[in-house]
Amino acid sequence: MMQELEKVLKSIEPLDSEWLTRAQERLDLLAKPPGSLGKLEAIARRYGAIKKDLTPSTQRKMIVTFAGDHGVVVEGVSAFPQAVTVQMVRNMLEGGAAVNVLARHAGAEVTVVDIGVNYDFDSAEGVCIRKIGYGTRNFALEPAMTRDEALQALMTGIELAKNMARDGYDMLGTGEMGIGNTTPSSALFAVMAGLHPREVTGRGTGVDDGALKKKIAVIEKAIALNRPDPTDPLDVLAKVGGYEIAGIAGLIIGGAASRLPVVVDGFISTAGALIALALNAAINDYVFYSHLSAEAGHRRMLDYLHQEPIMNLDMRLGEGTGAAVAMTVIEAAISVMKEMATFESAGVEGQHTT
Repeated sequence: MMQELEKVLKSIEPLDSEWLTRAQERLDLLAKPPGSLGKLEAIARRYGAIKKDLTPSTQRKMIVTFAGDHGVVVEGVSAFPQAVTVQMVRNMLEGGAAVNVLARHAGAEVTVVDIGVNYDFDSAEGVCIRKIGYGTRNFALEPAMTRDEALQALMTGIELAKNMARDGYDMLGTGEMGIGNTTPSSALFAVMAGLHPREVTGRGTGVDDGALKKKIAVIEKAIALNRPDPTDPLDVLAKVGGYEIAGIAGLIIGGAASRLPVVVDGFISTAGALIALALNAAINDYVFYSHLSAEAGHRRMLDYLHQEPIMNLDMRLGEGTGAAVAMTVIEAAISVMKEMATFESAGVEGQHTT
């Protein structure tokens, strides 16, 4: 599997500067002052360059919500019990979760991937069973995963992205469901960025002050015990990560390899992006960061990646909710590039009209 991963990573190159220029030239012809639509223009330029198309499609959109449990919840790091993961996945499959509502509004589909839930779901529409384990191990006592398990989860995400590209999807969004998953996300970021866990650890599902202190202490213990190597992203992922984080990282890699724009959700999804980018920095060209999560640490994570989110709505739910909303903004940006009149066609004089 490692050779297959390396092959995929080597296939990903930065965006073609010629297509970025062509998209910018198209935007500059539109009947408006140059740059007056701000981030919408930057979004359209990059999306067009990814697709190598100045009238790209945004019609088929998929939110891929990876679900997995975490052994570390026994340490009291979450305000909710692990059973809520199963309950929330069922709600998603019934169409009643926030991600379902917002995806419907965006005209997107939702697929839930059971990559590591501590439960066996029956086959049903909307669920993809790709289970690697029944939750990670408690990383306060031992590595969360073996290296092979982490690699398998990563390759699962890559395969799913490639399949969706083959099936004609235009844009992917990342999402997750897993009680306790802000803990591995904080641990992963602390290791990769060389920060103390207290600088990047928040309340997650809403733990009180005492539980927050415990959460930070658990992460400190896990890092000291497992000694993840920040120069080896797979080592960090295996020792203090999660199945769904690995799946998200793989989806981002597979999207980039397939020239599919990937809209990253919040804190946990950005932790997956952090791993993907550590494996190949060029992947960042294919990623849109949907929103700034209210979860402590997300701003620092985005700063570390030198990225600005599309929105800031004080959201911190996860599931893919931010990605779904951001898809509507991306679609609006592409509509401008495709449908807006040019100075010439509108009979407007001068390209610098104010």
